[in-house]
Amino acid sequence: MTRVLSPWSRLGLRMRLTLLYGGLFFLAGSVLLWFTHLLTARALNQRFVVAVASKVAGVPDAVLGGRLPDSDMLAQRVRTNVEQGAADVLSDVLRSSVIVMVLVGAVAVVVGYLVADRALRPLDRVTETAQRLSESTLHERIALRGPQDEVKRLADTFDAMLDRLHRVFDAQRRFIANASHELRTPLAVNRTVLEVSLEEPAASEDLKALARALLGTNARYERLIEGLLMLAQSEQELTARKPVDLRQVVRTAMEQIDLQPRHRKVTVHEDLRPAVAHGDPLFLERCLINLLENAIKYNVRDGEVWVRLREEETGVSVTVENTGPLVPPYEVDDLFEPFRRLGGDRVRSARGSGLGLSIVRAIAVAHGGEVEALARPEGGLAVTVRLPG
Repeated sequence: MTRVLSPWSRLGLRMRLTLLYGGLFFLAGSVLLWFTHLLTARALNQRFVVAVASKVAGVPDAVLGGRLPDSDMLAQRVRTNVEQGAADVLSDVLRSSVIVMVLVGAVAVVVGYLVADRALRPLDRVTETAQRLSESTLHERIALRGPQDEVKRLADTFDAMLDRLHRVFDAQRRFIANASHELRTPLAVNRTVLEVSLEEPAASEDLKALARALLGTNARYERLIEGLLMLAQSEQELTARKPVDLRQVVRTAMEQIDLQPRHRKVTVHEDLRPAVAHGDPLFLERCLINLLENAIKYNVRDGEVWVRLREEETGVSVTVENTGPLVPPYEVDDLFEPFRRLGGDRVRSARGSGLGLSIVRAIAVAHGGEVEALARPEGGLAVTVRLPG
């Protein structure tokens, strides 16, 4: 369920702090202006209006000489005039205070934005470092200087996490290098021994049959180990990128695989347009080889394969589509999991190790791209790899 964000949540932290500072200033200013207005009105009424009226009312009629209204009428008139004058003064003061508060509030909002910007600047540095870091740049650190406040503790915690990640990736690289040597060497020795035994003239037919069976098993394990090592390597960050002509990569990949397997003639249709991607040519070649091998291996007799290469606005796309058995739509995503095959089979290895599409996805992600697979209604798959240009 998608959560709908409120307009307040869509604003950045800097803008929210600025509006919060400005809102608190106007709230405090409004309360202060209200109290000031009440106190001023009270003071004018008690110390000015009442006092003047009292003095006028206390003037004797003899002083007035009988030519003016009596003291009560005069006091009432003076009181009315004084109250009107006081009301005018209060209105002017209120109007001037509101104008001053708005002007000072605008200045306060600008100052609040600058203060928020300065306060959040260390967080921007943490964010920029996190966005810039990758597996090949894990040696970089934020190294934030300043007091031991919340932001400094956050930066130090992030640096400590980078130290742990750096050690883990170094250990992974060493493991891949060691496994590449330790696993390939015994299998290569076994293959050599079995091939020599097949060439031995004194070997019996039963021994040769056993050697051929073991040689096939050894070849399957070699493919499995190669696939695992390729999957581990393709999931790492690319250390070098350069422009790659994908049309040439597709043609090179088609030259390296058997496009006409036994007992299943397959027709390959090409629609290759000029397209250039930035990445590792060897990884991209392996990606195309796996796509083509899957399209041919999991096909039907007299089946077809379509290879399309396009250049798009955001990059390039390679689509490999094939005829084949029906694939339930709910099983398409599972095919990208390691050792996963159609029908949920995770044991059978006669037709492959189940790592082909996993390697394709890992290579695409390492290049900043994505993979999409769709089940064809008439059977087979359409796998599309999109890469940035």
